[in-house]
Amino acid sequence: MNEWLKKLISQVKALWSKWTLVQKLILFGVIAVAIVGIVVLVSVSASPSMVPLIDTPITDEAVRDRIIVRLNQENVHASVSATGVISVADDATARRMRSILISEDLIPQNVDPWSIFDIERWTITDFERNVNKRRAIIEQVRLHIKAIDDVDDASVVVNIPERTLFTADQNPVTASVVLFPKPGSDITSNRKKVEGIQKILKFAVEGLKDENITIADNSGNILNDFEGMKEWDRLTRIEKEQKIIARLESEYSAKVLTSLQKIYGMDRVRDLNIKIEMDMSEKTINTRDYLPTVIRSDNPDTPYDDSEIVETITLSSERSQTTWEGVGGNPEGPSGVEGQTPPAYKDMSNLYGKSTQTIEKVNNLVGQRDTLETASPAMGRRTVSVNIDGVWAKKRDENGNYIITNGGIEREYTPIAESEILAATRAVQDAIGYNRGRGDSVSVLNIQFDRTDQFEKEDGAYLRQIQTQRTILYSLIAVAAILIAFIVYRMVTRELERRRRMKEEEMLRLHQMEREKTLWEVEQAGMEVSMSVEERKRLELQENAINMAKEHPEDVALLIRTWLMEE
Repeated sequence: MNEWLKKLISQVKALWSKWTLVQKLILFGVIAVAIVGIVVLVSVSASPSMVPLIDTPITDEAVRDRIIVRLNQENVHASVSATGVISVADDATARRMRSILISEDLIPQNVDPWSIFDIERWTITDFERNVNKRRAIIEQVRLHIKAIDDVDDASVVVNIPERTLFTADQNPVTASVVLFPKPGSDITSNRKKVEGIQKILKFAVEGLKDENITIADNSGNILNDFEGMKEWDRLTRIEKEQKIIARLESEYSAKVLTSLQKIYGMDRVRDLNIKIEMDMSEKTINTRDYLPTVIRSDNPDTPYDDSEIVETITLSSERSQTTWEGVGGNPEGPSGVEGQTPPAYKDMSNLYGKSTQTIEKVNNLVGQRDTLETASPAMGRRTVSVNIDGVWAKKRDENGNYIITNGGIEREYTPIAESEILAATRAVQDAIGYNRGRGDSVSVLNIQFDRTDQFEKEDGAYLRQIQTQRTILYSLIAVAAILIAFIVYRMVTRELERRRRMKEEEMLRLHQMEREKTLWEVEQAGMEVSMSVEERKRLELQENAINMAKEHPEDVALLIRTWLMEE
């Protein structure tokens, strides 16, 4: 085996040495293409397969975009093919999203409802085919309902009766669903979610109607009894209506308070009560207005109104006149025969008279306008009550200080003038859209607020401020007195020290003069004076100091000043 391998290697080497550079490059290219093909094949085979969400292609871009947006809201990755088929990752995701799309009416109109259940066909007997079809429908519906996030499990029973010849004898299709909600789910009280499950059943089962669907929870409570929920819906509607009224009252209250507080300040306008009545019932109003006829419109270029308007236009008129004069004789038949004269005219027989009758008929054209409108909701009566406080002024004395009476600052109250109250009333009326005919009421009052606590705090703060100022003043006076006493004491001590030092210097100077005088007298007498070592040293230091003072007078003066400052 080793010899064969060595022989093979030697042949390859010999063949390789015979090849040209072009042949070698072709070999490398073939190997590279083969490697790239293997990598692409592995990557394609390893990529996950996508499951169609709806088998039917969706050609409407708007509908397809709405479905894609809803999938993105559920964090579901989807891809759209060139033909318009939307695909998702797996079957479970497809079932869950189909349930959501059906409950929210996002399935396109041209999509066959049966296609989303992927029901297979069996080429067996009709009875078995119908049974399997019903089982497939029930299982698919159960999987769809179970795919909803709020449902932990579901039990579905669908009864599809056999078709009869006459419609009157045909039994309806019925469906019963028992839901097992997940902990914390609101599906048992959320009407929209229950209606979504009901729509899934109607799409899945042909001929199924709302009244033949029963949806219950695991406790036996019927969830789709919407007729029995009318009272609850009524209470919910009343609650929503009250919220709308409360929101409007808050908006009007904030508007009025803001406008008044900008004028009078936040502290003077506190209490504002507003009540709005609204008619939430739907009303259809049909109004007919009779309008005059405009023959010529007003010319805007003229400074006066040159329009011509008439109330009516005569289309046709008819006038008739009847005049009767003479004896009112009424002929009758032969004697002994009752005549045919009406009783009303018998009383007028053989009477003289004159009768004139005039009849005039005019057909006029009157313009009219019919208006049909639905009013809901309608704004009703509005009542507003607001209280504005007057102005409190603190009294001062001649020196500008507050007047203190009974331990507090004396104040004076000034009420609001009547003209200001009327102006504020008009401002509030304009803010709420006042309408007297509607029964609106606006009351702007000037009632004095109870400011006892506020005044006590202000008086306490003012009195504490005065006490603090006095304490600081007395402390400063005491500190100033102490400083003055210290300065006086320092000046006295320095003066005493200066006098003592001058006395000592004077004594030393006298002693020095006595000593110098003695030495001079001795020198004049020619006597030798024996001086001690200390006296010689002191005499040398004195001579050096004198010489230093003569040579450097400024340095000596600076040294003396330093000594004086230190002492």
